[in-house]
Amino acid sequence: MRGFSQLSPTERRLLLEVFWARTSARSDLAGRLDFSKSKINAAITDLIGAGLITEIGPRPSSGGRRAEGLRVTLRDGLIAGVDIRATHMDIALLSPDMSVMARHCEPISVRGEPEPLFARLRDVLDLLLRQLGQERERIRMIGIGVPGPVDFESACLATPPLMPLWEGFSPRQALAADFDVPIFVDNDVNILALGTLWHLSRSADDFLVVKVATGIGCGIICRGQVYRGVDGAAGDVGHICIDPNGPVCHCGNVGCVEAMAAAPAIARAGAAAARSGESPRLLELLQAHGALSPEDVGLASREGDPAANAIIRGAGADVGRMLATLVNFFNPSHVFICGGVATIGPAFLASIRQSVYQRSLALSTRHLAIRPIPHPADAGIVGAGVLGFLEAI
Repeated sequence: MRGFSQLSPTERRLLLEVFWARTSARSDLAGRLDFSKSKINAAITDLIGAGLITEIGPRPSSGGRRAEGLRVTLRDGLIAGVDIRATHMDIALLSPDMSVMARHCEPISVRGEPEPLFARLRDVLDLLLRQLGQERERIRMIGIGVPGPVDFESACLATPPLMPLWEGFSPRQALAADFDVPIFVDNDVNILALGTLWHLSRSADDFLVVKVATGIGCGIICRGQVYRGVDGAAGDVGHICIDPNGPVCHCGNVGCVEAMAAAPAIARAGAAAARSGESPRLLELLQAHGALSPEDVGLASREGDPAANAIIRGAGADVGRMLATLVNFFNPSHVFICGGVATIGPAFLASIRQSVYQRSLALSTRHLAIRPIPHPADAGIVGAGVLGFLEAI
């Protein structure tokens, strides 16, 4: 069987089109790609022979003869999608249509050395393969998201603020000895953006995915593709300064939006309000749990606690100030909000919207929608799978 490197430009374009469309008919492909029927048929025959696509039977008729459907099969292989976050790791084996075949999620910390975590990742991949009765050879490609800047070409972490012990570490090299397949690594927000692009079926081509969690980052989809910048650092918006007199960030600068509105900042503000007597409800939660989480602050806010509500709204306004700059600069159709902080209550998203619309130019917001990310539960692992497929072929 031919490898991906042996695909002709026509075959590669056709394979990508079938992938994004989920299922396609020959006539549909010819129209979308502006290929002749003979060119399409020859390429399809070659791809079927290579085991990369398969015919799945007649599609529903719209009048006349029913067209034969086509779907990516990758020689009956699987794609591994790995979504590593600051506090948990989500691992899945996916079919080429991004259906989840097996999945495992567990809490982790990225503060320590990366090698033990990747030893665990190898064990989990083997566990998932055993659940499906498959061997390692069935995995055709691996996509990995990590919570830090990535030099995309080398697949190495580059000065990651949340995980300094990962500096120069290559997830690709860590897995290469056990999995002889294409392995690609990207920032976790970029894979969330790819997962969103997949779930939207490419109905939007220019949008932002903003994750507010332990850190704050942004995935940028520009003209239907992830924009990474020259060195892979595009979207590191958490270190945009919104207050030159603000607190010191772990990156060493002051007033970064991450230092003022990410999960640790919300928890600290909640603890301060509890200890000062400003919020009896937060003090009650602090005494019950021993420490406050952003979820605790969100709970108190939803219960009507004024201090907690002010903290949540203040964090949303801070994120909105940063986003207003991006909206004026990029003019996206959508800004999708995700991450643990995004789920703590409606006041957070409402404050983001208010701040963005107040501070952005009218033309930049004319068609702008700010909403939660679609399919948040699997956007990361699906995006990692999409990354693996797109880069491998």
